[in-house]
Amino acid sequence: MDIKSLDYDFISGYSFWLRSIQYCSHNTTVKYVANFKKIVLICIKNGWLLKNPFIQFKMVKKEVNRVFLTWHEIQTITNKRFVTDRLNHVRDIFLFSCYTGLTYIDVKNLSRNQTSTGIDGEQWIYTHRQKTDSPTRLPLLPKALQLIEKYQDHPQCKDGTNVLPD
Repeated sequence: MDIKSLDYDFISGYSFWLRSIQYCSHNTTVKYVANFKKIVLICIKNGWLLKNPFIQFKMVKKEVNRVFLTWHEIQTITNKRFVTDRLNHVRDIFLFSCYTGLTYIDVKNLSRNQTSTGIDGEQWIYTHRQKTDSPTRLPLLPKALQLIEKYQDHPQCKDGTNVLPD
C-alpha cells in the first residue's frame, strides 16, 4: 500500500479489524492505533504525507477496574506446595513481587548489593526500574525478607548476584 493513500477510512478499518478479527480489547486496539499514529506523524514530518489522516479519528481509553489479590488468596498461594523445586521458585518470585511491587524483570535483575539498611534501621531495596529507568526505594517487608533468606544459600544466589533464583 502506498503511504500517500493512507486515509481516515483505512485507519477506521484497521481499528475495526483489530477489534473484530484479531479480538483485541478496546484499550489494546487504542494502543496499537496510537502506535501507528506515531509512525504516521513521522511520515508527515518527513513530508511523505501531506495531511494527517487521524484528524477526525478519536481514540479514548476506557478506565479498567483492576481486581487485586486478597490476603486470603496470597495465603493460599503461599501455602501451596508444588512437586518440583522450579514451580516453588516461581511461586516465591511471584510472592516477592506481591510484597515489593516489583515486576518480574526487576526481581530477576535484583542483586544483593541493592538491598541495605535504611536510615530507619530497616532493610530497603535501592534499585532502578528497568522499564522507566527511574530510581526506586522500597522497604523490605518481613515476608519479602524471609524469601531472600530462604534462597541465600541457593547456587544462583550464593555469590550475591541474584536475590532470588530465576
